[in-house]
Amino acid sequence: MTGTARRELAAAAAGAAAAGGLALSAGGRTWVAATVTRPVPLPPVAEQLTGAELAPLVPAGGLLLLAAAAALLAVRSAGRVLVGLLAAVTGGVLGWSGLRTLLTDAGATAAGALATAPGSTTTATVQAAWPALAVVAGLLATAAGLLTVLRGRGWPGLGRRYERPAAARAAPRRERTDEDRALDAWRALDRGEDPTEERTEHR
Repeated sequence: MTGTARRELAAAAAGAAAAGGLALSAGGRTWVAATVTRPVPLPPVAEQLTGAELAPLVPAGGLLLLAAAAALLAVRSAGRVLVGLLAAVTGGVLGWSGLRTLLTDAGATAAGALATAPGSTTTATVQAAWPALAVVAGLLATAAGLLTVLRGRGWPGLGRRYERPAAARAAPRRERTDEDRALDAWRALDRGEDPTEERTEHR
């Protein structure tokens, strides 16, 4: 059971960390390439909009998931369940951000993000790979979060194997018996000492 719990903990932490890395990578890439055609005599302008510009929650969610991966190893019980809920919600936000870009008209998305002059027209194309990567990161984060919520209470904590109960750390001292005193007397004789003198001094 302990081995299974440790594997589940490792899978959840690795999943959250991987999702965070994917989200950060996707957020820094170009999601929409747009061309703004302005009234004559102004020339057209080419713009590239990154995931961070179109969906700021994507890189923010990536950082949050990396922190959650570390927290899964540090906290226990109810705290771990809360981290799992946070990871699952973050995964939902990532998935929604990616899907919204994929399903919304690219021109409308670009026009909403760019400040264009009156009379300008915007044409745009979506670089689908990067919003899709955000969706994958969201699914991975949601899976890691739900696994933590459902199973996290039984997972071991970091360093638990090195902990000892208080009773073991402060074991009561055993009282000396007649046999112990006899052994001490023989050891004293071996060293050339008179054990009776030692007893007299203690008195």
